[in-house]
Amino acid sequence: MENFFALTFSQKSVTPVLRCAGFNNVDIAHAKSLGIKVARVPAYSPFSVAEHTLALLLCLNRKIHKAYNRVKESNFNIEGLEGFDIHQKTIGIIGFGNIGKAFGQIMSGFGGEILVYDPFINKKDIPVYAKLVDLNTIFKEADVISLHCPLNEDTKYIIDQKALSLIKTSAFIINTSRGALIDTQVTIKALKSKSIAGLAIDVYEYEKDIFFRDMSGEIINDEIFERLLTFPNVLVTAHQAFLTKEALEEIANTTLNNAVLMEKSKSNLNFL
Repeated sequence: MENFFALTFSQKSVTPVLRCAGFNNVDIAHAKSLGIKVARVPAYSPFSVAEHTLALLLCLNRKIHKAYNRVKESNFNIEGLEGFDIHQKTIGIIGFGNIGKAFGQIMSGFGGEILVYDPFINKKDIPVYAKLVDLNTIFKEADVISLHCPLNEDTKYIIDQKALSLIKTSAFIINTSRGALIDTQVTIKALKSKSIAGLAIDVYEYEKDIFFRDMSGEIINDEIFERLLTFPNVLVTAHQAFLTKEALEEIANTTLNNAVLMEKSKSNLNFL
């Protein structure tokens, strides 16, 4: 990936058009210094990611993945499959952009308290079903913590040792946003010491060497990731939360529109 961008930036006639919201793999400053425009797809079917977040939560809680494997092997024992009611639990949402709002809307249907942390949102813009709080309140009170914020200097490792020391031992952490929002190594220690109840992730901070390829016949040379997979209360999907028909159509349409605007030397809010 790094070689690709180095080659791209060396060719001024080539203009990168990203088919994703994140752009941490692109050196925007260097691109600008070369006079290269970069555009992205900042939003696409937020419910695709929000619904996958719910799917991870329900699967982790009710151990659907374990039950499925048991039944496939004609094992109908339900021992060890106990979960808890999501109904009336406290849901903490970190980041209340389009996806965070979509997830909050979905979770409001479970009848619990919705706590929101987002330093860039006004209290008046919070829907009636949610409550704007500080970050520590979410860590201390939420039964489920779901990450929906962008990755930047302020949010990197927002789930760190300090945060984990405040989070309930009965709480789940769900991340469908960016891998490096979670300090994986300290989270592994928390899982090992049973300081949190479970972790479900669709993103991983070192995923670029693993995800989006078939490695079933290879040895994964990532001890941190391999350690994560050993925990019975960890659920991982490989960055597929966006993958719905509606989202793919929106990504394609926006990408093509960005390319057309670039060709016409025009721009919009998608240009970085």
